[in-house]
Amino acid sequence: MNILVTGGAGFIGSHVCKRLQQAGFNPITYDNLSTGHTWAIQFGPFVRGDLENEEALSRVFDQYRPGAVIHLASLINVRDSIINPTLYYEKNFLASLTLLKTMLRKNVNKLVFSSTAAIYGAPKYLPIDEEHPKNPLNAYGKSKWAVEGLLEDFAHAHGLLFAALRYFNACGADASNEIGEAHLPETHLIPLVIQAALKQNMVDEYEKENKTFLRIYGDDYPTPDGTAIRDYIHVSDLAEAHLKALQYLFAKKRSLQANLGTGRGYSVKEIIDTVAHFSQTNIPTITVPRLPQDSAVLVANASLAKEVLGWEPVHSHLSHIVETAWNWHSKVEAVL
Repeated sequence: MNILVTGGAGFIGSHVCKRLQQAGFNPITYDNLSTGHTWAIQFGPFVRGDLENEEALSRVFDQYRPGAVIHLASLINVRDSIINPTLYYEKNFLASLTLLKTMLRKNVNKLVFSSTAAIYGAPKYLPIDEEHPKNPLNAYGKSKWAVEGLLEDFAHAHGLLFAALRYFNACGADASNEIGEAHLPETHLIPLVIQAALKQNMVDEYEKENKTFLRIYGDDYPTPDGTAIRDYIHVSDLAEAHLKALQYLFAKKRSLQANLGTGRGYSVKEIIDTVAHFSQTNIPTITVPRLPQDSAVLVANASLAKEVLGWEPVHSHLSHIVETAWNWHSKVEAVL
């Protein structure tokens, strides 16, 4: 069966495409390559296009007749969304509406959606379950929450079956080192720490005296070491969840909104210490003020995904996350 994967050339999308192919599906990557990469397209046909282009989308549906859609294409930079909210509502919300309208016209009624824990905002309690109040703090989270509203409305009005998967912090890389994380600019903690370690390994003694510091945003949180704690989920575990969600829609014919996380958090300092230990590198850091609206701890209750999908993370222990990410970034740095 053909499965249309929007954003299939991205970090999570490419891992989802690989897992789909392994399971016997034929993933069709639809991506405009604004943030995706041609080297990540290894697991099925590729069509370059924008989600806002209804005519181009229609052609893809006519050519490949997908049995379902996995929708990962979106803008994800939280800080950028605060500065430029219009772009995030256009690319995340309006583009999703175009996709849903096209699906409706082409009689495709199953969709797995890449949502986010950012829809919850500042936690009222921990761990965060699906019933937690929704109070997104920026246009990224608000646009994703708005899309979930669209999905619910299309489900009631048109019989759409959907699975909205609310990620916590995606990380790591494919264990075979074929694909991995590459954002420009990079804003995610683990690759930033790894890049700092790789840079320290490559510089000469003069440069070490003029080193660039890795920024720690706040060390005065009410946490054991003072730095913020997040729930990190390996991208291969995320890919497996998408496959299971897709199979659930076909088998159960019911919709689902579920968290994807581990239920265990790691602090910024724990991440830095683990990368330093793995790389045998002293990573220079500097503490700067907290980012506005940052929470001390964000950890998932993902028991619903375990109960309903039979899913639980098996790749998300910190040592494996760092090892796979390190191997990938070392390879990428060597090529560059």
